[in-house]
Amino acid sequence: MIKTESEEKEELRRCTIFLEEEQVEALDELAKEFQKNLKQKWTRSAVVRLAVGNFLTNMQKMA
Repeated sequence: MIKTESEEKEELRRCTIFLEEEQVEALDELAKEFQKNLKQKWTRSAVVRLAVGNFLTNMQKMA
């Protein structure tokens, strides 16, 4: 069955996390680098999702 555009959008849930200042700065730097290199909008939140997804995959908690 073919998914519609709205079905293909990932569903996000709001959550609050506390990070150290230098972690926030590094995330913002990465977002800027990704945006420049990939020519698409990247946010701090997107970088966090990428990092957490990679971590959980490596820990075999996600496929």
